[in-house]
Amino acid sequence: MMTGKRRPSRDVSRWPPLEELDELERRLEHIFRWPFLFALRYFPVVEKHWTPTIDLFEKGDRFVVKAELPGMKEEGIDVSVMGDILTVKGERERESDVKEEDYHRSEFTYGRFFRAIGLPTDVDADKMEASYEDGVLEVILPKATKIKLRKVAISSKKKEAGN
Repeated sequence: MMTGKRRPSRDVSRWPPLEELDELERRLEHIFRWPFLFALRYFPVVEKHWTPTIDLFEKGDRFVVKAELPGMKEEGIDVSVMGDILTVKGERERESDVKEEDYHRSEFTYGRFFRAIGLPTDVDADKMEASYEDGVLEVILPKATKIKLRKVAISSKKKEAGN
């Protein structure tokens, strides 16, 4: 039986947590990549879901929404608004003149997209404008006219004593 204080070992072993995490990552990648994800890498025509990026900003009495839609045609884009929700949807199609077996790598995303953007207030849908140039859709949405507060002066009518 040992009595007294325990002496720390002079033989300090180094614990490399980052190296262990790297090894764990390699093992998990090996487990989950093979055979499922490994096979997907080599099928270039797998269509993925994609979502265009947007900017929304206010400019005076209107909102401006810009959406990146590279490679799209105007007729493939649908823009609508209801209340304070702007909806942009469409479909980007793969080039039909390139055969599937001719691809070595394909990183573009194709397929349908849908984006619903909440606006800070209601807009006047009748005055909405949209333009598309150089792969950027720009939608201008005038703010809806708000009901203005109107103050009414209150006059007091004194009853005449004789009536």
